[in-house]
Amino acid sequence: MKYINIGNGEIKASAIALGCMRIADKSVKEVAELINTALEEGINFFDHADIYGGGKSEEVFAEAIDMKPSIREKIIIQTKCGIRKGYYDFSKEHILKSVDGSLKRLKTDYIDVLLLHRPDTLMEPEEVAEAFSILHSSGKVRNFGVSNFNPMQIELLSKYLNQKLIINQLQFSIMHTGMIDSGFNVNMKVDQSIDRDGSVLEYCRLKNITIQAWSPFQYGFFEGTFLGNEKFKELNDKIDEIAAKKGVPNIAIPIAWILRHPAKIQPIVGTTNPSRLKDICKASEIELTREEWYELYRAAGNKLP
Repeated sequence: MKYINIGNGEIKASAIALGCMRIADKSVKEVAELINTALEEGINFFDHADIYGGGKSEEVFAEAIDMKPSIREKIIIQTKCGIRKGYYDFSKEHILKSVDGSLKRLKTDYIDVLLLHRPDTLMEPEEVAEAFSILHSSGKVRNFGVSNFNPMQIELLSKYLNQKLIINQLQFSIMHTGMIDSGFNVNMKVDQSIDRDGSVLEYCRLKNITIQAWSPFQYGFFEGTFLGNEKFKELNDKIDEIAAKKGVPNIAIPIAWILRHPAKIQPIVGTTNPSRLKDICKASEIELTREEWYELYRAAGNKLP
């Protein structure tokens, strides 16, 4: 497993992270097998959120890993808050309450990284800053970040914070390339030239904010996976061709495609299948050539100007 420095360089994390959204319905034994496989493969970064499984994902994770100091110090735990039923809530009260709930469910004294899950247009940045300062000074949260934020939303929040935002989690995959499409089509009168996110990729690179790619196998929003999907024959044929050439399972190629980007984007993979996780981790063992990377981009239906 390759490792990257997250954001400010204080965290050395596995290039691939395990997302724990789908573990709530698994048994403790199944989750323990998944986590142990992740650790064996060199994954040390685990992504949670207070809403995953209504909090059950955090609970079963702690139980499965038998949370204790000797285990805790070897792993990086990230969780998120801010999404409530039908609305978003960045109030000081909710942030503090959410973190306390996560700490209790995870059976730990601290969170390595806390992300604000989705932008709340009713956000009072001074109130968020106060909550972050309380969490940081108390030792409950060591680092902070955001998810699905554009550059100006980050700038607005950062103006009031005493802490640096080190992560922005965004949807990105071979079939979800909005972050890079407009960069190829500068000054072009085509739909792909529309900058829909404020040049968030370049902004995060300039600010040393690590981008995490959520749902790296999804197409659309949550429409399904593209791997092995007959709707995307050209892409899958190219994935299979490169996988055979590299001697890795085809599931490793979409992750290798993300890892190849010099922004050092960290994919969050959400599989609950240990065998599949092992195959995914083989992405860390290979590096796509520039030509292969662009072949995959084009095979996904993208055109270069």
